[in-house]
Amino acid sequence: MTGSPHPRAVAVTGLGLITPAGVGREDTWTGVLRGRSTADTDPELKGCPVDFSCRIRAMTPDQGRIGGRKAWRMARFTQLAVLAAREAVADAGLDPASWDGARVAVVIGSGLAGAAHLETQTLRHHQGGPDLVAPSLIPMLIPNMAAGEVSADLGTHGPSMATETACSSGSTALAVARDLLLSGACDIAIAGGSEAAVTPVVTTGFARMGALSGRVDRPELASRPFAADRDGFVIAEGAAVLVLERPADAAARGRRGYALLAGAGLTSDAHHPTAPSPGGEYAEAALRTALAEAGLSAADVDHVNAHGTSTPLNDRTEAELIARVLPHGPSVTAPKGVLGHTLGAAGAVEAALTALAIRDSRVPPVANLGAAGSGSGSPYDIDCVTGAVREQRVTAAVSHSFGFGGHNVVLLLTAP
Repeated sequence: MTGSPHPRAVAVTGLGLITPAGVGREDTWTGVLRGRSTADTDPELKGCPVDFSCRIRAMTPDQGRIGGRKAWRMARFTQLAVLAAREAVADAGLDPASWDGARVAVVIGSGLAGAAHLETQTLRHHQGGPDLVAPSLIPMLIPNMAAGEVSADLGTHGPSMATETACSSGSTALAVARDLLLSGACDIAIAGGSEAAVTPVVTTGFARMGALSGRVDRPELASRPFAADRDGFVIAEGAAVLVLERPADAAARGRRGYALLAGAGLTSDAHHPTAPSPGGEYAEAALRTALAEAGLSAADVDHVNAHGTSTPLNDRTEAELIARVLPHGPSVTAPKGVLGHTLGAAGAVEAALTALAIRDSRVPPVANLGAAGSGSGSPYDIDCVTGAVREQRVTAAVSHSFGFGGHNVVLLLTAP
């Protein structure tokens, strides 16, 4: 590497993941390494233009998992956030019973928050009038409630907030949490993203705007990031929470961490409600800002966890960005081929997977890219990992997130 770690780096000391590939950090990682899509026909989407999704099928959050009367007051996206946060905190070796809660921050991002609950309650109002609308509608709808319930569950009293930057919400949460740590506002930051908006209306909305793959005959082959014949993403649900600490604080309690969050770049295209800026110049600016914060050059990057939605415009713009700024050809993976698009949770999920790639020196393959019977390979001059896991020591990796509204977030993670 050409530079030294920047003083703005923070340590990733805990990870929590709940995704369609598995319930828990290691189950998810195993599923992503396997490289097979989790998409399947979804009975709840029967009659929609697209009737398949990537759901968390191994478990349903309930009162037994959340505990006592808490579950009834939480929308599914909040439940997932609480469970992921518990895993992350335990993984970091932290005990909420003994920490100073006033020095712990929580930042959780979500794109559509309680949209599923709003959809259900709107139908009840239409069918039976106002008396059928649940009193829990508003607290289950508003996007800050995941952060609020995580704070209540873990007993934190520091800054608690939500980020909303569409599909980059989880990445934005991590960048904000890092800044809270570095400002001295907290000593521990619990941050990530959560989404559970696989509903008939939301799915139909994405389908009507042409964002979803229409391969209803073979849903398991639908999400194919960077393939020449990609036609859209597969909607999904999931959550990821990371624990961040200042490196000296982590070392003082004997924790090395998975990785360092060494840089973050945030920019806005200011171009279009949904389409990326064709030249990708502001996504590039975000990438270069992350590099500068980390004290690294573009040539130092040896791995890219791509946003890779499998939509025609996004993948083309992102592939051109990677080829232009990182011409030395770092390995590229795109987890949405396996997991689908978890919307506001995606950036946090992918940051966690990047940290695991650093830990294990393993890069997952891009599902459905160039595999027999699953469509064509990539026409782009980037080194997508295909077929099987690539054994590779990862020392500096970028994780891209690009959201509707032109929100660009690039996180740069390095080996600890």
